[in-house]
Amino acid sequence: MNSATCLKNSKDRFNNKSIISFHMRASEDFLRVGATVTFVGFIIVLLGIALTMLQHPASAQMGGLIMLGPIPIVFGSAPEITTNMLGLGLLITILYLFLWKTKR
Repeated sequence: MNSATCLKNSKDRFNNKSIISFHMRASEDFLRVGATVTFVGFIIVLLGIALTMLQHPASAQMGGLIMLGPIPIVFGSAPEITTNMLGLGLLITILYLFLWKTKR
């Protein structure tokens, strides 16, 4: 068997999905499903924010919490919302640190 035939056979094996094990295909499927669910959830949240602002433009108060690892970043349109988000962020941080400590 010459090197060109070996190279062609290895390319065919690489591109042929039937040779890839079931576990590899399942993980690819989970990745696609996870990305799709994340994208759809993001769109639903954005639509919810837009609809709330359209229905109640003067009284709409919003806040948010962004977690970068165990560090909360908090913002809000009113002090009470910001305080609530800060409390939620601290609660999640404490829970994260507790679970991280018990894992080790």
